[in-house]
Amino acid sequence: MMTNNDVEVIVIGGGAAGVAAARRLHDASVRCLILEARARLGGRAWTITDASGFALDVGCGWLHSADRNPWARIALELGATIDETPPPWMRPPLTNGFPRVDHAAYREALNRFYARLHKAAQHDTDAAASTLLEPGSRWNGLINAVSTYASGAELDRVSVKDLDRYDDSGINWRVFEGYGFVVSAYGAGLAVKFDCPVRGIDRSGKRLLVDTPQGAIAADQVIVTVPSTVLALERIAFTPALPAKIAAAQALPLGLDDKLFLSLDDAEEFDKDVRMFGRTDSAATAGYHFRPFGRPMIEAYFGGTLAIDLEKGGAHAFFDFATAELVNHFGSHFARRIKPIGGHHWGRDPFSLGSYSYASPGFADCRQTLAEPVENRLFFAGEACSSHDFSTAHGAWQTGVAAAEQVIAARSR
Repeated sequence: MMTNNDVEVIVIGGGAAGVAAARRLHDASVRCLILEARARLGGRAWTITDASGFALDVGCGWLHSADRNPWARIALELGATIDETPPPWMRPPLTNGFPRVDHAAYREALNRFYARLHKAAQHDTDAAASTLLEPGSRWNGLINAVSTYASGAELDRVSVKDLDRYDDSGINWRVFEGYGFVVSAYGAGLAVKFDCPVRGIDRSGKRLLVDTPQGAIAADQVIVTVPSTVLALERIAFTPALPAKIAAAQALPLGLDDKLFLSLDDAEEFDKDVRMFGRTDSAATAGYHFRPFGRPMIEAYFGGTLAIDLEKGGAHAFFDFATAELVNHFGSHFARRIKPIGGHHWGRDPFSLGSYSYASPGFADCRQTLAEPVENRLFFAGEACSSHDFSTAHGAWQTGVAAAEQVIAARSR
């Protein structure tokens, strides 16, 4: 019989990968327990509700590659509503400070960059993606800004091979009730210990011993789904040590992306689901999504070094920065039309320490290293373990299910 301190399988982390792994084990009648450091499920998928009752995804918010994303099917099974409105980055932005002719020139420069990226990725050697920017191009700053939204880091920190391996079908939808709501609801009914961060895993004995503030727990197998930064900083101590895993995690740092939702008075002035950039000549700029779902608000997006610097200044720093950029485009009166209504600082979140992973130049193959099982008892999952769908909740789901299948196979033997 499974007790609180003796289980068949432990899943460390209740984010998208952990919930997916635990659900697959549960469906296979394998008794498992999720150990979650937070007081909620979802991890970096987190939906909050504002005073108006709107669901706000302060973590991941888009069903990327929605035509093959398992969370789309799960959302429908849970009774959630999917919005198939094309994302704002697939359409021309607002023309404030960015005329149509300039936007066309920028898109051509961006397409040339990705063409060079794909060609360079075929070489044996790897390099920083920034080496493929056109020298002196006026669009390098904006291309770098887009990198901070996609990878959470500027191009000089991102591997050419890894970036080229990312696979996106181009279909992107949203969940009206929130992506975080779907991930959390998918874990309903699973055995979970909340407020239970794992401090160590001892595999020196016949069974694995997992150390937590709520006591030690023994298990036959363990699936580790925590973010790569948590492993890289050795917040979980492995006995005996796993230097190759730590090195792989260190080569897959989490980039940083933070959101700030702003209420917007007289929002009907703007079309639904359009966006604009604060600037087009710098990587240190935010992206602004006006009227997501038609709501009277702006979803502001901050990435890379800009987000790191703003987190040092606290919540007001994000609002002040966004206000300054918006006022620059719409005039000083615009400041009276916006108020902050929600957000989260993922770099300061002790259980994430960032948003999603990118591979450092020369280390694209570390994703496979991170995902490899140890002794057929210790398994790893999470978006950083995905070779082609990293940085996404569906990449996390896929690796979580794959780890669960490995556990099931190991137990059958």
